[in-house]
Amino acid sequence: MFAIKAEVNDPRAKTFTFRAQKTMYGGKRITLGDVVFIFASENEGGSGLIASGVVTSAKAVARKPGIARQTPRVSVTIRRTALVKRRLGRGELRTFSNWNDGRPETELNFKFYRQATNKIAGISDDAAAFLRGFF
Repeated sequence: MFAIKAEVNDPRAKTFTFRAQKTMYGGKRITLGDVVFIFASENEGGSGLIASGVVTSAKAVARKPGIARQTPRVSVTIRRTALVKRRLGRGELRTFSNWNDGRPETELNFKFYRQATNKIAGISDDAAAFLRGFF
């Protein structure tokens, strides 16, 4: 399972296209058919979790020559399968900061809000089950 935090122009779109997104925590392994939870980045005016969907296209972006350390990037297209029914964003996850407590809320806070960068990240089965409760 995966989640993406990125700029989203239309939170109710039926299809989302994200170009050259940074990947972390195994996000570079995203592929056709994977389930993705979509967070509209609060840094870009979004509201946090907005939708879930299925990857319809995933393509690794070639690294730039001459740069030694580069975060892998992937372009993905996601077909929306559900819209969120209740809010989950930075405000709701902020208090979950005991990084070793094993809670899905803490995992999501760590992966998406400890660093402000937008990204695609792999998430645990527990975090995915937690997120499913918002649909």
